Amino acid sequence: MSEPVSNEAVDGVDRWDRIFEVLAAEPRRQIIDALLDAPTGESVPLPEVAANPSVETDLEQVRLRLRHHHLPLLERERIVEWEGEPLRAYRGCNFEDAGLVLQSLYANVEALPDRLVLGCRTLERERRGGDRGSEPSGYRSH
Repeated sequence: MSEPVSNEAVDGVDRWDRIFEVLAAEPRRQIIDALLDAPTGESVPLPEVAANPSVETDLEQVRLRLRHHHLPLLERERIVEWEGEPLRAYRGCNFEDAGLVLQSLYANVEALPDRLVLGCRTLERERRGGDRGSEPSGYRSH
């Protein structure tokens, strides 16, 4: 006979699924990464921080996708808050959930296979040695 599953366990599994959904798209990872570097309470400009410079992108298309897809998802999970004019993102009350997962990847970037690093701007930068400058947020620990 199996033991009953607690609501806390179900909530934990569901939370992990939602965090990985948040981190599943490059623009959302870029926003979270940029906010890791921003001082607490400060915003980051969009769509600039969400676009990958290694890939040719139309910033207006990125802006549209941010407004109608990426930012609402991040806001629903309370990872970020955002405003429309100018388009900017701030840390939400659950920001730390996604931020710490990204930081764990950064801390272990050398163990990741190239196929997971190449094409991901933040992981490529971390593997090169991370050219981030000062880290006022307190999240970065490597």
